[in-house]
Amino acid sequence: MKILEADDLSFSYGKTMVLDQIRFSLDEGGFAALIGFNGAGKSTLIRLLLGELTPNSGSIRLMGQEISRFKGWSKIGYVPQEGLNRQAAFPASVNEVVTASLYHQIGLFRWPSKENREQVRTALELVGMQDYGKRMLRELSGGQRQRVALAQALAAEPALLLLDEPTAGLDVKSAGEFYALLRHLNREHGLSILMVSHDVQEVSRLTNTVFRLAHGKITQQDPKELNRFV
Repeated sequence: MKILEADDLSFSYGKTMVLDQIRFSLDEGGFAALIGFNGAGKSTLIRLLLGELTPNSGSIRLMGQEISRFKGWSKIGYVPQEGLNRQAAFPASVNEVVTASLYHQIGLFRWPSKENREQVRTALELVGMQDYGKRMLRELSGGQRQRVALAQALAAEPALLLLDEPTAGLDVKSAGEFYALLRHLNREHGLSILMVSHDVQEVSRLTNTVFRLAHGKITQQDPKELNRFV
């Protein structure tokens, strides 16, 4: 089953063409990386997949459904490039931050249920942050905050995870640990992943499925040739 499909997808900002009839897909349980130079349109493509932008033409199918009729947004997790850095000073604990990501399930002005609390605990355990639930977000390192951002995306038990430069700003050690975590989630838990990344050397070790976006077109790239784009 294809968990994600884009056919003849085009998008432009005014007269500036960003995506020109691109086609690609991701199998259920797959792990793909999306690479390309700055300004190539990688983040724009992610926004289209999240339904934040509407394509000029073409189609997007998520889990077999046209995106215009798709209702299973809770099954898609998203980790933005800035992660939780913008919220770093917000006076909230790790448990509170992850719980907030379940507001669609919990509802406004309602207390989380036992099931919701278990979802939060499981998500934090998956990213190795189960002992940090009561810590304030501002007390965490950049790498730890990025793990909490991933826990937010995992709390609703998604089938597909989209990440936009998730290791930007992290040191080498923290980035390596984050990549290892993604590999574990994909291989041991069957989570489908599409990750935008500039780290082409690490990408070549993570996955055999690499899409390169350039000049409005998308092509599948041999990971062995990625050193040309470092």
